[in-house]
Amino acid sequence: MTLKPLGDRVILKQDEAETATASGILIASTAQEKPQRGTVIAVGDGKLDNNGNLIKPGVEVGDSVIYSKYGGTEVTIDGEEYLILRADDLYAILTK
Repeated sequence: MTLKPLGDRVILKQDEAETATASGILIASTAQEKPQRGTVIAVGDGKLDNNGNLIKPGVEVGDSVIYSKYGGTEVTIDGEEYLILRADDLYAILTK
């Protein structure tokens, strides 16, 4: 099954939660926070402005992004977890 986001929505695959600190201390699974980083899996066509012009989201499939902690909706499709959120809830694209 494939997912196609509507409007200015983006579908992400969340990064795994950190299991250890930088100094090597293991973090219990109950204390792990969900990451605010993920990889873009799909991008919607965009939204219309007041003049009817289409504004496309500023990300592409494969981009690694940082997003709002409380934004989006988690869904499970075919056993895989995804996050669907609006492009406005994306804060940055990670580059090397």
